[in-house]
Amino acid sequence: MTSSPDEGEEKEGPVIRDKRRIDPETGEVRASAAESPAPEAPANGGADQTGGAADEEVSALKTQLSERLADLQRLKAEYDNYRRRVERDRVAVREQALGQVLSELLPVLDDIGRARDHDELTGGFKSVAESLEAVTGKLGLERYGEKGEPFDPTVHEALMHSLSAEVTETSVVDVLQPGYRIGERILRPARVAVADPDPDADAGEADGEPGDDGE
Repeated sequence: MTSSPDEGEEKEGPVIRDKRRIDPETGEVRASAAESPAPEAPANGGADQTGGAADEEVSALKTQLSERLADLQRLKAEYDNYRRRVERDRVAVREQALGQVLSELLPVLDDIGRARDHDELTGGFKSVAESLEAVTGKLGLERYGEKGEPFDPTVHEALMHSLSAEVTETSVVDVLQPGYRIGERILRPARVAVADPDPDADAGEADGEPGDDGE
């Protein structure tokens, strides 16, 4: 018998591969699926690059924050200086305006003082005068200049000068016109007569000591 030419050769047909992870017969995970390699983690170089970029961004933000804080502090200092200047100017303008008004009233106060010295401050005129003095006092006007006080050229104006054995330093011996001031500001210096110690007084006392009369 003659054999067929196809005998001894395997017949080729479609090949089916079951790639299911779970075996449908046993219900278990197939070894090939369980042993499949896990996905590789990114290399350390990528993490280092990401961390370095984050550090640079944080450093840049800190620098910007420091600059803004310095700007804010500088702006606050400028505002504080401006506020102090405004307050100082406001006080100076107020004192100047008040001083001008009160300076116009000084002759009236002088008349009141002369009337009081001559016992002419009586009746309704006395009431008005005392009210005016009270108002000017509340506004800060202060009268100064008294006999016997030391002479101070910054607040006194010497119109008369003499020597006296009754003083030990240059002193006010008479007030010709009282002075007025508001705080440290002098509206009008006190016009006074001053006396210096008499250098001959001690010599005269020494010459006048009692001695033997030849008794």
